[in-house]
Amino acid sequence: MNFKILSKLLITGILVNLIIIKVYAQDSLSVKQRANTAPSYISWISQYPVYKDKKTQPNFLKFLVTLVFGKSKKEQPLTRPVAVCAVSPQNFMILDQGSKSIFDVQDKKADIPRCIKKKGDYFSSLVVMCSLPDNEILFTDSRLNKIYRLSANRKKETVLNDSLQLQQPTGIAYSELTKQIWVVETNAHRISILNDKGELVKTIGKRGEDTGQFNFPTSIWIDKSGDAYIVDAMNFRIQIFNSRGEFVTSFGQVGDVSGTFARPKGIATDTYGNIYVVDGLFHVVQMFDRAGNYLYKFGSQGKDKEQFWMPSGIYIDSRNYIYVADSYNSRVQIFHLNNRYENEKKYSD
Repeated sequence: MNFKILSKLLITGILVNLIIIKVYAQDSLSVKQRANTAPSYISWISQYPVYKDKKTQPNFLKFLVTLVFGKSKKEQPLTRPVAVCAVSPQNFMILDQGSKSIFDVQDKKADIPRCIKKKGDYFSSLVVMCSLPDNEILFTDSRLNKIYRLSANRKKETVLNDSLQLQQPTGIAYSELTKQIWVVETNAHRISILNDKGELVKTIGKRGEDTGQFNFPTSIWIDKSGDAYIVDAMNFRIQIFNSRGEFVTSFGQVGDVSGTFARPKGIATDTYGNIYVVDGLFHVVQMFDRAGNYLYKFGSQGKDKEQFWMPSGIYIDSRNYIYVADSYNSRVQIFHLNNRYENEKKYSD
């Protein structure tokens, strides 16, 4: 065989092998490495309890202070947080199903309101909470079948309309537009709409798969325009209703790839109208547009920051800070829709 032809074949073979090795190496990147190479619209900000890097060296000064003055009063730890209601990353509340309590977090320090602490083990299944315009908090207990009101000064807790008959109340949201309270009754497969006194105005839905029907709905979010976003959990979809309770649209299906649902949990929207859905089984938060088109996701299974273990609730404040109840990691992680997304959104508009 001609030497030049042989040389060309040899060089070609080496190049092909190098390409194969490169492709294989790229394909062998870990999930975390791949995530770092992808454009990120969500920035991790902080968490409660405060994140402690495993590589952090012991604080000798803190050790000396402890040695001299003794240990400071230990805060009661989170056990299984399921919902968040926030003003800012420095001021938010956590509903903790595991400890049957509510935590009021102010500047990285948490306290349980005395009226809640006095209840002891009274609450059997805390699920979701929402805030009212006067800074009062409403929260549900799905086993006691009640809605509770926590006063703005956090000193008084009462039942909202003790005569109200509910069947496993879970999700709850307040409409600033209509001044109404929307409650998800999971076991009744419906939504009950109440006035501000807790009196029933109307109900939406029954069990089924058609539009406007539900199969064990769980979470709800109401945006500034009064539209309600409902997690129709066992139909593996999101249904959207207008402020009058009329069906608008729905999206979603069961699956094991991005854009589908396995265990949809909490739901919220940002100021751009993007819809965020927590999936407990995927250990991620997925982002969709209003038409239901999949846009983005963040999170993976694990215990490090930016990872989740069976997350549940989500809350987004007016400045697009995103609070995720990372339930089985016993913490709340805080993220932010960063400038990259906001700049690209302005450019595209």
